[in-house]
Amino acid sequence: MATSTEKFEARMWAAGPEVRGVLREAATFEAARRAVLDYLEERKRALRAPQVDVPSWEWEIADDCIDVLKNVFSAYYEEAAKFSALRALWQLARGKYSRRRKALAPGFFEEFRHLFLGIAGKSPVYEGKGLPTYAALTGREAALARSRELDRLAADLEQGLGRYPSGLDEPLVSERRRNTRRVMKLLRASEEDWQDWRWQYGNVLRDRKTLQKVVTLSREEARAVDLAVAKGVPFGVTPYYATLLRRRISRGGVHSTRAQVIPPLDYVQQMVRFRGRRDFECDFMLERDTSPVDLVTRRYPTIAILKPASSCFQVCVYCQRNWEITSPTEVAAVASQRKIDRALDWLAATPAIREVLVTGGDPLMLTDDGLTHILDRLAALRAVERIRIGTRTPVVAPMRLTQDLADLLASYNDPGRREFAVVTHFQHSAEITPEAMRAVRRLRRRGLSVYNQAVFTYANCRRFEMCKLRLDLRRIGVDPYYLFNAKAKEELDLYRVPLPRLEQERKEEARLLSGLARTDAPVYNIPRLGKHNVIAWQHHRLIAILPDGRRMYEFQPWEKNITPEEVFVEADVSLYDFLQYLKNRGENISDYRTIWYYF
Repeated sequence: MATSTEKFEARMWAAGPEVRGVLREAATFEAARRAVLDYLEERKRALRAPQVDVPSWEWEIADDCIDVLKNVFSAYYEEAAKFSALRALWQLARGKYSRRRKALAPGFFEEFRHLFLGIAGKSPVYEGKGLPTYAALTGREAALARSRELDRLAADLEQGLGRYPSGLDEPLVSERRRNTRRVMKLLRASEEDWQDWRWQYGNVLRDRKTLQKVVTLSREEARAVDLAVAKGVPFGVTPYYATLLRRRISRGGVHSTRAQVIPPLDYVQQMVRFRGRRDFECDFMLERDTSPVDLVTRRYPTIAILKPASSCFQVCVYCQRNWEITSPTEVAAVASQRKIDRALDWLAATPAIREVLVTGGDPLMLTDDGLTHILDRLAALRAVERIRIGTRTPVVAPMRLTQDLADLLASYNDPGRREFAVVTHFQHSAEITPEAMRAVRRLRRRGLSVYNQAVFTYANCRRFEMCKLRLDLRRIGVDPYYLFNAKAKEELDLYRVPLPRLEQERKEEARLLSGLARTDAPVYNIPRLGKHNVIAWQHHRLIAILPDGRRMYEFQPWEKNITPEEVFVEADVSLYDFLQYLKNRGENISDYRTIWYYF
């Protein structure tokens, strides 16, 4: 009886019999490399022949697959990957691969199966589809047929959006009212307490026993929270945000809220393992190499980051700066006046800086007086033409955005001279509550722009889930700004989504929205260098497929064509494993079948 691996191998060779034949005939590995590269060049020429042998809608897929295989089979990229997929395939084709050498996962075979189908013009992308009826029509008849096709796409969009509730929808509003009454009773809070951000600040849920009175925890979640508290791994949930968590364990529409604040056990164990050296192990963006003075990070010519506080109202598990955040609402995490002034002095002495992002942690942990000191000094710098505040308070403690604070922030907005903007972090439509909407409106009524930076994680990456967030953000006056792929930090592997899923989401889902609703740029962060726009081939290329099915990419720095800079090489999440995860969440993975052809 064939093993599971042998079945995957047989499916792969069934998709690429010509490749197998080429490899099987080669007596040596280098002969195999020459032969298969020659074969790919011949396929490339065939695609450009007058009588091309694949349909026009398959042409680009075939061409891309050839280019990917040429990369993966090159000696240059094998050296970068420290693994030769070609050697493994050559040995497999000749029946001489020793599985003791390196086990090949199902994802490895599935990657090559889809590539082999692609180069033959037989990808499953358009499976069961033909040219639309309007393609053979003209004039009004064509327009009406085209309109019917667009109606179908719009119906698919509406069906997808309907899966994800908004915090403004009556069912969730009613559920949160009940949750709020329960949490207020638990914490013995009056209505006045609840609406006071200082009370929210002082009553963060910080331990498993308190949290379990609000939500049901699995045995593993309970262990994770206990271990985090015992070992000093950042953990905490504001009373307000706790009302967004569904009491029962669910992987359904609002799972993203739970996934942000209840850490997986594997994450906590790795953070414990890194204890004492988190500033080295977890500083993925290498802020230690881009900080010219304490509290300042600079990766770009005209923009700098100022971090006056290294704590927040509550802690996101996937936080970029988990290496320096110790706990939520920690007073000691607010930098001393002396240190803040030294950072401000550096900014004053660096006139190339035209924009400052005040972030952290969360700078709105500071008192209004503390904020005033920082913002007054920044506003006095003639070179600074934009100040941004990066804060999650509209999402986790919207009562912090009082009338007085909104007036204060708006006072620094000086049209024609200086822009002041707020950048926040909604992750899911369930977070868009009436309270959050009112907080945003306080800012917008005073002429301030509000932008959103979302992170694409395993908990909010299903079909049309991010589209629903974009639309709901626009409805309350927030502009989608960035969509970050979860950073490739070792401790965050359980939160990562494969890069092709981000590309697929952008092309197949966000593209169905109006331009004003898809203003966010998809971004992958590169250590030390910063944001990398996710545009296939232009800024990154697939260079290897590893034994466990993960793709390895070479990322070009933003300085490309401006200054010489080393590329960044990183392994992604296995597409096969990711699709199995979606299947376990109840998704129909055939809906994601095009993911294999985003490179």
